Amino acid sequence: MSRFQKHIFICNNQRQADDPRGCCVGRGSLDLLDYAKGRVKEMGLKGKVRINKAGCLDACQYGPTLVVYPDDVWYSPKTQGDIEEILQEHILNDRVVERIVIPFKNKS
Repeated sequence: MSRFQKHIFICNNQRQADDPRGCCVGRGSLDLLDYAKGRVKEMGLKGKVRINKAGCLDACQYGPTLVVYPDDVWYSPKTQGDIEEILQEHILNDRVVERIVIPFKNKS
């Protein structure tokens, strides 16, 4: 059994401003991380849901990037509203928020 029911990693990688890939920090990921941590605490989910900073998740073009484990669902949240929707729908109700899922192609 896992220590946490859900584990959310939010990229906080930072690159130089002239890097063509951009970076999640430059797109607001630190504010989204702080918001997510605060909401998890407010919702009484601390100990059940873990929010962590992540280094580069290698999905720079979609940033900010967030991944939910053990579900292996990758999101591209842009606003606190997107984070709220992920928490309400995915975390509380096990419903993937399709509109902000990163559309990775299978590499098989």
